[in-house]
Amino acid sequence: MSRIIRTEPGAHFSSAVEHHGFVYTRGFVTGDASLDMAGQTRDVLAQLDAVLERHGTDNTRLLQAQIWLKHIADRHVLNDIWSAWLPEGAAPARAVVQAELGQPEWLVEIMVTSCK
Repeated sequence: MSRIIRTEPGAHFSSAVEHHGFVYTRGFVTGDASLDMAGQTRDVLAQLDAVLERHGTDNTRLLQAQIWLKHIADRHVLNDIWSAWLPEGAAPARAVVQAELGQPEWLVEIMVTSCK
């Protein structure tokens, strides 16, 4: 049987799950809801960097990203920061949609799949 590694498992979700060399993250939101869209996006990407590093991978190995925005009009802010964060030529398959997030102060939520 294949080994499954769960990072910070809780009652409803884990921060990440690793299986067969793939890392699946939860949807990450900001730890500081007082930040604007740019600040929240940078905070979420820093959290993703940390969880990917914990699993021995990074943003050069992303396969897919799912992104939810409170306001789709903020997509240009997301794209500027996202593009600067990604290494050139390493963009994953990606979806960005407008959604009602879990807390009204949250402006962005990002979930990724990576390989090792």
